[in-house]
Amino acid sequence: MSRISASDIKSAPLSELASEALRLKLAHRGLSFGLCTISNARSGRCSEDCAFCAQSSWHQTRAEVYPLKDIDTLVAEAEAAKESGASRFSIVTSGKGPKGAEIEALCRRISAIRARVGIDVCCSVGIVDRAGLEAMKEAGLSRFHHNIETSERFFPSICTTHTFGERLATIEAAKEAGLEVCAGGIIGLGEDMDDRISMAERLKELDVDSMPLNILVPIEGTPLADRPLLRAAEIIRTISAWRIIHPRAALRIAGGRETVLKEFETLAFFAGADAMLIGGYLTVRGRDVATDIAMVEEVRELWMAESAR
Repeated sequence: MSRISASDIKSAPLSELASEALRLKLAHRGLSFGLCTISNARSGRCSEDCAFCAQSSWHQTRAEVYPLKDIDTLVAEAEAAKESGASRFSIVTSGKGPKGAEIEALCRRISAIRARVGIDVCCSVGIVDRAGLEAMKEAGLSRFHHNIETSERFFPSICTTHTFGERLATIEAAKEAGLEVCAGGIIGLGEDMDDRISMAERLKELDVDSMPLNILVPIEGTPLADRPLLRAAEIIRTISAWRIIHPRAALRIAGGRETVLKEFETLAFFAGADAMLIGGYLTVRGRDVATDIAMVEEVRELWMAESAR
């Protein structure tokens, strides 16, 4: 049980908050540190109007546009991910969600990666019904990723082409299909700390297995292009809050960690985070993988020292 209540998260000194978050991480999750890689497997021309996204057809950006990558390409990318140290490889596609022949095409790719590489396969492909999710699980999918993006209150401010309820329904369908669920969101959209706490509380209610936390990197051509970057202290407070609220899930730092946190990035892993995306994001380049792996080893050593105290 946390020594800091949800009602005290906004007012507690940051040092106390981070210390409690790290204590909970080590108590509930030990020294585990998860690494995953994603492939932007189909890019651009998305029908949805998410205000932060470069791939939305509603915005004038420079995002690449191409169809679903072929099996051999994705298998090669999965092999590279495994060699780099990732334990999970995620197929990510633009669009509201696949149906029919698109589901079948994804299933063929999932099956090929499982058979030829052996890495755990995740998918982030939008809104999918239970039948589609069950088909992907049968093909070898282990985890389905579907962010709630923000709080229910703030969601209409960033997306109007589908609802918060549709996102929740997809997550519930994935759980009913027997899949693990990776669901989180993005901060820096204009929401406040109450929204971030609400988001974490909803993720705990959903009992998700992994919570990816993205930090907005404003993209030219999107409605949020002029949003100021979040300050490091605000990000660390949010990370700590998420760990305190949901101590048993993986807390995965994703987009924006290098660009926004910069020299404060390591602090995320002493504030409750214990997983991260490596090798780049959908439309934003990541840091050199070797540099990330070296950081992980240093973090683990310091965790071990903390655990021995």
